[in-house]
Amino acid sequence: MKTFKHFLLEGNNMKALSIKQPWAWLIVNGYKDVENRMWATQMKGRIYVHAGKSFDEDGYNRVKFNFPQLKMPTPEEFEYGGIVGTVEIVECVTNHKSPWFEGTFGYVLKNPQKLKFIPCIGKLKFFEPKF
Repeated sequence: MKTFKHFLLEGNNMKALSIKQPWAWLIVNGYKDVENRMWATQMKGRIYVHAGKSFDEDGYNRVKFNFPQLKMPTPEEFEYGGIVGTVEIVECVTNHKSPWFEGTFGYVLKNPQKLKFIPCIGKLKFFEPKF
């Protein structure tokens, strides 16, 4: 697992996107390949995945029901309120064959990378994290 310092030393000025748990965990662990949003983006390339402070209990239960083979942490075991990894956005679509696509827009994700957790305040939409 790469450390956060590794990315900082590379001089990255990446944007971050705050995502509720368990979705952030599913992305950085390579399970979820589409992030659903109500707004389109032209953003492409690597971004930080920020785990928000809130938890999507309905989503967690849907994942456990629809993907029983996934061994997710319990709600208390997730990391909240900080950077948990990075992922590449390769395109923004309005339709996708992924079982994770629910629309209206889907950010197609590739090459997830977990990072050692670093606390960070999140914001709406894409933002520049302050460390």
